[in-house]
Amino acid sequence: MSIRLAEYKDLEALVEIYNQAIVTHRCTADMDVFSVEERISWFEEHQSLEYPIYVYIVDNKVVGYLYFTGYRPDRRALSYTAEISYYIHNGYQRQGIGTKLMEFTIKKGKELNFKNLLAILLDCNLPSIKLLEKFAFKEWGCLPGVADFDGEICSHLYYGLKI
Repeated sequence: MSIRLAEYKDLEALVEIYNQAIVTHRCTADMDVFSVEERISWFEEHQSLEYPIYVYIVDNKVVGYLYFTGYRPDRRALSYTAEISYYIHNGYQRQGIGTKLMEFTIKKGKELNFKNLLAILLDCNLPSIKLLEKFAFKEWGCLPGVADFDGEICSHLYYGLKI
């Protein structure tokens, strides 16, 4: 097990993991899967050390990842707040990887001089809510009933942690 900065060679695995999350209709508001080519610009945006992507490796295979995104980065007063996102390959869930990723995220968030971490998620994503609450994240906001998965309505939750 190791966590390291993502490299271009990891992009295919990142897309595979994210596409798994999309088809569940529980882990992201995206509804259409992506090709590797469609995710290149997203990957390149996160090649800065300010908002990096980290991969979780098991037996030389990328099985999870996390990344930081600026929260309204054009607003300087919010520059110490980052959104965090994390995804784990379906075959590696419920093995403690989420816990290790979250420990790393909080530690790295402090090193990157963030004061607040935000996780924006669907209210039906109970495993993620449980993970966030395990690390003392609190619900800071709710956008009720804003996600519509072909008739299945979900709310968008904002969970936050001061670090």
